[in-house]
Amino acid sequence: MNQASVQRDGNALVFRGALDRAAAQALWPAAQRALEGAQRLDLTAVPSLDSAGLALLVALATRLRGAGTTAVAVEGTPAGLAELCAAYRLTPALDYLPAARPA
Repeated sequence: MNQASVQRDGNALVFRGALDRAAAQALWPAAQRALEGAQRLDLTAVPSLDSAGLALLVALATRLRGAGTTAVAVEGTPAGLAELCAAYRLTPALDYLPAARPA
């Protein structure tokens, strides 16, 4: 059983536990409530994540940018993050890379 959690600490949303499909679904309401004014996503206590966990984080980062946070900081590198970011063409701040222009 996954004991993932999210809580607000200063200007950070602090995640704990593996961020998989079940965790992403369970944490979405609490993460949305805690989002206002956040500037950082703290993943230092997240051992791993899957594509659903990444989708949760990307959605939150997108909402932060839409609310005026110019640079969303992502702290920590759980297993799977780098590979999924590369596969989905995401920056370290969980924003999409610009599309490549045809030659």
